[in-house]
Amino acid sequence: MQNALSGQREKASIHTYGEEGFVGMRRAGQLAATCLDELTERVKPGVTTQELDDFVYDFALQHDALPATLNYRGYRKASCISLNHVVCHGIPNDKPLKEGDIANIDVTFILDGWHGDSSRMYAVGQIKRAAERLMEVTYECLMRGIDAVKPGATLGDIGHAIQSYAEAERCSVVRDFCGHGVGLAFHEPPNILHYGRPGEGLALEPGMIFTIEPMINLGRPHVKLLNDGWTAVTRDRSLTAQYEHSVGVTEDGVEIFTLSPAGYGRP
Repeated sequence: MQNALSGQREKASIHTYGEEGFVGMRRAGQLAATCLDELTERVKPGVTTQELDDFVYDFALQHDALPATLNYRGYRKASCISLNHVVCHGIPNDKPLKEGDIANIDVTFILDGWHGDSSRMYAVGQIKRAAERLMEVTYECLMRGIDAVKPGATLGDIGHAIQSYAEAERCSVVRDFCGHGVGLAFHEPPNILHYGRPGEGLALEPGMIFTIEPMINLGRPHVKLLNDGWTAVTRDRSLTAQYEHSVGVTEDGVEIFTLSPAGYGRP
């Protein structure tokens, strides 16, 4: 009974959006995706992550938007930039990028109240094949998770699609962080786990909007939080990667709001 009531409360707290919401999310999502596109030529050895963050901030203001992370729960940057073994929430700083680094850049723009949230991996110069393969596996995990989205499917279906592929490729799925509902708020219910069992969890309905953002490690799935209270790293210092899209459940499937206008979204 307690579990059933908990599920009912969770479902009651989940927003479903109509056409206005989908229009707003398309605009906000495309703005975030365009920013990530324009970062492609800027991510190179010698550039600092702070310089990249400055670009994100200026880009937002030039397009009448605001970076959602800025001053969110005390966070002081316009983006999160996570390098190599940093799983998520890497804080931009003045350390320059090095040849062979891999970087995840995560941006969320608030445009007319709607939150467009997306992240993407970038190779800094020439990278090792292991890093390249990790990025390919992680992107495939994201797209398999998205392919599982349709009315009547469950959150467990999404998680299972991601987990089963990642583990078959001898990688691991981070459990400590997950996707989330998004729309007029930065973070809403439900939580979108990137592991799970088919048929379990909340059933999807048209109008639900959320992010799918698997974090995939070459090593073990365990992470730890650094003393800054934000930066999460792999405990075994193995490489990690992440891709993220904001998506909406339609009457017959799924819409991706944050696809790259320039076709740069793939590894």
